[in-house]
Amino acid sequence: MDVLLDPIQFFKACNPTKTLISANPEDERYYIDFAPARSSSRNPTSSIAEIFRTITRSDDPTYHLFTGHIGCGKSTELHKLESDLERHNFHVVYLDSAEDLVMNDVDMSDIILCIARQVSTSLSQSDIHLDPQGFKGLLQKTWKFLNTEIDVSGEASLPGLGTVAANTSGEATLDAGIWKLSTRLRSSPDARARLRQLLEPQTDNLIELLNEELLQPAQTALQERGKQGLVIIVDSLDRLENSQIRNQAEYIFDIRGENLRRIRAHIIYTLPLSLMFSNCIGSLSDRFGGSPKVLPMVRIQNRDSTYHEAGMNLLQHMILARAFPTIPPEQRNEHVDLVFDTPETCTRLCQVSGGHVRNLLVLLYSCLQREDPPINRDTLESIVAVQRDSLARAITPDEWDILRHVQAQQSVVGEANYQTLLRSLFVFEYRDEKGTWFGLNPILAEAQQLQ
Repeated sequence: MDVLLDPIQFFKACNPTKTLISANPEDERYYIDFAPARSSSRNPTSSIAEIFRTITRSDDPTYHLFTGHIGCGKSTELHKLESDLERHNFHVVYLDSAEDLVMNDVDMSDIILCIARQVSTSLSQSDIHLDPQGFKGLLQKTWKFLNTEIDVSGEASLPGLGTVAANTSGEATLDAGIWKLSTRLRSSPDARARLRQLLEPQTDNLIELLNEELLQPAQTALQERGKQGLVIIVDSLDRLENSQIRNQAEYIFDIRGENLRRIRAHIIYTLPLSLMFSNCIGSLSDRFGGSPKVLPMVRIQNRDSTYHEAGMNLLQHMILARAFPTIPPEQRNEHVDLVFDTPETCTRLCQVSGGHVRNLLVLLYSCLQREDPPINRDTLESIVAVQRDSLARAITPDEWDILRHVQAQQSVVGEANYQTLLRSLFVFEYRDEKGTWFGLNPILAEAQQLQ
């Protein structure tokens, strides 16, 4: 039987902006478990597997911090965790906090309202309708305080709250009310500042309302339906940006971190990788009962610069899974010639990606924007050269000196160096039997300044 590659479907499957949702059968075909190449042979368990194990074996709420490079696959792994927990009979609320929050202007009350809205929405979709009168009353006071009206025709009205969407019984819903509030606040810094004058002094009351009117009744209703419990995944907090007046990440997770632990449900927060290099890492680890779980890069090389075969193979499997999703995995390697002009071109792509999953897809997608498979080596090298020049243009002379130090010592120390090197994707973090080490982005390592 002849195997054919659908170039249009392959193009769509390689879109680097798309996050795989494991609950989607089509996406599930593309998922690759990179754990063997992210961890050491001594501890092959992935950080996500450790979180899953902790939640499924605990009666009391558990709290988890999860971090890694932006684009390294955190959201994909969290969606896989969501799917695994649901198969284990948990009700999981996955929320992308960037949908509700302005990431350079976040306060604790914003996060609590975001969680309340998403939990309320998820429960309603499961036909669990709660009546959080205290929460609704607080929102009514909030609208009155802001002196703001939102007029949307054809929607039900909650007195004092403005117009909000109604549920099937005609009653105004909490999630719709918070959504209207969030929409208003996202577009108005002044409104956000005024809101905090009202809500920040009431943080304790907000958390109490969240626990008593939403989370605890939800747990009871879910258990009555035979569910194991409620899990909340708060994604995108790793994208918190510093404002002119404060370090957002340290403010939320260190200064206000105790509030995050008062939410009475199993909960996972993503946090910026920069906190792993800050002075507050000790207090964070103490408060949350352990160090944050880090998702390192897929290891494509060893400390001595030799190829790491397992990592290279897994990256190749990721590409071929998108090219031939209906073919058994063990047969896909036989058809690499339909994707690349030579197997060496595939190896080269995996190598220059540095094990950064999104970076690999960006390079691959850029090739496919120029030509249909099989991808030519010259096309790939042209794309690599463009990205290398783009990275090099952003580097100052003193930063080249820091990169040479990393190249020689394979280490990064201090938050300032993190901001310069890791956040800019100049340097990648890996893990092996000896622990954590750092390597230059392979594309940047080939720059003339480092030769």
